[in-house]
Amino acid sequence: MSSTAPASATTATAPRTPTGSGPWQLARRELRRRASVKVSLVIVAAFLLMAAGAPLLSALGGWSPDEFDKSAVDPYLGGKPIGPLGGISADHWLGVEPVTGRDLFARVVHGAQVSLLIALTATAIVVIAGTAAGIAAGYFGGRTDTVLSRLMDLTMSFPSLIFMIAMMSVAKDVNRIVLMIAVIGLFGWPGVARVVRGQTLSLKHREYVDAARVGGAGSWRILTRDILPGVAGPVIAYTTLIIPGMISTEAALSYLGVGVRPPTPSWGQMIAESVSFYDTDPMYFVIPSACLFLTVLAFTLLGDALRDILDPRGSRT
Repeated sequence: MSSTAPASATTATAPRTPTGSGPWQLARRELRRRASVKVSLVIVAAFLLMAAGAPLLSALGGWSPDEFDKSAVDPYLGGKPIGPLGGISADHWLGVEPVTGRDLFARVVHGAQVSLLIALTATAIVVIAGTAAGIAAGYFGGRTDTVLSRLMDLTMSFPSLIFMIAMMSVAKDVNRIVLMIAVIGLFGWPGVARVVRGQTLSLKHREYVDAARVGGAGSWRILTRDILPGVAGPVIAYTTLIIPGMISTEAALSYLGVGVRPPTPSWGQMIAESVSFYDTDPMYFVIPSACLFLTVLAFTLLGDALRDILDPRGSRT
């Protein structure tokens, strides 16, 4: 009886794993503790809603992005907006463009739609292609790994921005948004593929993967049921860090004049056009630049937090 009592006591006092303490629940709990993450999520959500509701928001403002308002600019002062801070008024919430008088609020929200559509779609292509290539290279190894790894090295060896500019300049009579998505996605996938390949190499010899293989599971089942969930955390963290780069790339191409064409609005295009007016109308430069800065900063802070939580080993290297 003396030996049974301590055993029962030990059993009664043994710690239990709390419910809802899986890796994703722990990650969600940790994210909620960080003030920077909360602010970043609010900013990201605001710009995503702005992009999704661009037609409705511009209609609420009363102006379309291509509609001229000559009464809002002074023709005797080179088309300078009438009123303070670039013509901000009850009619034009963020002011107007110099010379044309187009409503800046309408162009900013439609520019958010174009910029975020290109960035998010290109990111989706990059992540899907990179994850598939990385898992295939890491799991199958051998010739498959050699071919895919050399393809990654070849793609990463190109000066991507120069090739993007050249390709965008040569291809003229095509949909510029689709072309930008394809061109940006073409040069972005190897980074994801390398991360996923390294993770797959460390996972494919784990006990549960060997057990599934011995149990007769096929390669497709192992890849989708065992390997893919294991690389999901680093991929999600890496994806959030890719998006700011995609937004900046689209803005850079539009700024250089090889991105989307007028009158389609884009933040990079608006910044390029505002350079000529930063002395007389600084708000024309400040507003799209602030939108670009806040979006990139919010996604970067969110991505850093996700990387620290979901891929702590990768954040230390």
